[in-house]
Amino acid sequence: MRGHQCYHCKQWVEEGEAHDCWTTTETALTRDLAEDLQEAYERLRESAMELGEQRVYASHHSIMFARKTCYFFVRPRKSFLEVWFFLGRPVKAPQIKRVENSSKAKVANLVHVKHRDEVEAPLTDWLREAYELPDRLAAAAAAAKAPRTKPRPVAKKAATAKKAKTAPGSRKKPAQAAKTRAAAGTRKGARGPRR
Repeated sequence: MRGHQCYHCKQWVEEGEAHDCWTTTETALTRDLAEDLQEAYERLRESAMELGEQRVYASHHSIMFARKTCYFFVRPRKSFLEVWFFLGRPVKAPQIKRVENSSKAKVANLVHVKHRDEVEAPLTDWLREAYELPDRLAAAAAAAKAPRTKPRPVAKKAATAKKAKTAPGSRKKPAQAAKTRAAAGTRKGARGPRR
């Protein structure tokens, strides 16, 4: 009987047999894990659900956690869980196994989780930051698009007047200075000389 080997999962598919390795379930991806890894995954899932509304779905070999877009995903392995989370920066910490630029605004950071006790700070803090990243990116994009307001004319006039007072050309001309001194002298002289 004819058939072919699936390019993605390497499974042999008989001719006419339905096969879609991309469509899977969360249960199917975690059912064969060791007990420690299953407990670690359950704790990861609980921690993620506490962050707020989101979708959890399986795709190919990964379990995705998404708001509008995926903010982290788990890829179960035989001896650990690969946890990839997306931040606006690379994380420098002993737990980080790899860092990759996933887009202009996002950096993927990888952590290996082997036990449920590892699902605590700083990992849970990074997941919260990843969950909140889309809000920060949206706010930054909105601020960049907002029109810049022009300074008020009153403030501009006040600044111009200040400059005029301190400008070098604003000093009195010699003739004016002499008149001012003469006027000051007549005011003093109005009393008359002291005897």
